[in-house]
Amino acid sequence: MRVVAKFGGTSLGNGDRINRAADNIAEAVNNGHEVAVIASAMGNTTDELLDEIEYEADDADRAEIVSMGERTSVRMLKGALAARGINAMFLEPGGDEWPIITDEYGEVDVEETQRRAKALAGQLTDVVPVITGFLAEDHQGNVTTLGRGGSDTTAVMLGKYMDADDVVIVTDVEGVMTGDPRVVEGARNVGEITVDELRSLSFRGAEVVAPSALSYKEADLGVRVVHYQHGDLLAGGTSIQGEFENLIDLQENSLACVTVAGRAIRNSPGILAELSGALADEDINISGNSSGMDSLTFYVDEADAEQAEAILHDRIVEDDTLSSVTVEDGIAVVRVTGSEMPNQPSMVKRVTDPLEDAHIHLYDVITSATSVSVFVPWDDREQALELVQDVF
Repeated sequence: MRVVAKFGGTSLGNGDRINRAADNIAEAVNNGHEVAVIASAMGNTTDELLDEIEYEADDADRAEIVSMGERTSVRMLKGALAARGINAMFLEPGGDEWPIITDEYGEVDVEETQRRAKALAGQLTDVVPVITGFLAEDHQGNVTTLGRGGSDTTAVMLGKYMDADDVVIVTDVEGVMTGDPRVVEGARNVGEITVDELRSLSFRGAEVVAPSALSYKEADLGVRVVHYQHGDLLAGGTSIQGEFENLIDLQENSLACVTVAGRAIRNSPGILAELSGALADEDINISGNSSGMDSLTFYVDEADAEQAEAILHDRIVEDDTLSSVTVEDGIAVVRVTGSEMPNQPSMVKRVTDPLEDAHIHLYDVITSATSVSVFVPWDDREQALELVQDVF
């Protein structure tokens, strides 16, 4: 098995943890597996270095300074592997075999990086490369960086380009948890999670795997998150399933929007749960919902609109907070989902501008971490789909 193992800063935070990492790598190598290692800066080294820059450093100088954390880590880990009889070498920007190259815009030069990664993969039967995470090099030999979470990006990218079987993210959590164990009692490892689910969590604050890394995840590339104390690079932790697809989708069935108005809905705890729960009790699916200062809107199948209106009307009669319910049918939804959406400025504007230019009415725009959904008149659905497809 070919494995790319990334060790985060916490998992390399001191000499004992570096020894533990080296033991895990050595065990995998001695069991006949090919291993490439990605190392983050030890502990909080990068942040500490940045804090000490109290002058106007240009980008090139800043990149060179912060690279010192990763440069130290790879030397420490290479030395620990050598002490265990493992043939290892450290790789950092500037070396002849350095794999990750960026272009003049700071983006990864995919063709050159793939070529170098494949050449490096060809050496894995003889040597364990210990590679600085987060860092890259441009065509002029200058140090560049891959941004926040760049070590995760390094690992999954090289896992893809080196035809690895597994990428293992070694960190200070048990994997992806059902909730923050520092806050939620009884939080547990979910075992498996889809890449779509994890990206959404990552963009909303879950610091498990950097969102930028997941865009390199392919269906046949295994990615797992394990605790540094786990001791086995080849099993356990949380397995991340599937791959993130770019998709522009037109929902086939017509929807209706059911809108409930009421004074100070925004200050009425539990009102959304009560109304959506009432619909769920009657097996009415909600395709989307949005809220205003004094309204809540539910998008349901047009066939369910009359029943939904009746159910919500009963709640209005019972609750002085609510005033009225109204229904409009003949609505279509076009959804845009993309792995790079959160990294692209003005994404919502790119989706809605061509619809506005075509004078297509927008009932609603609902966004998530990785998708934009636009609700338009049913009769305009095909034109809306074509306009959005043209953008992407």
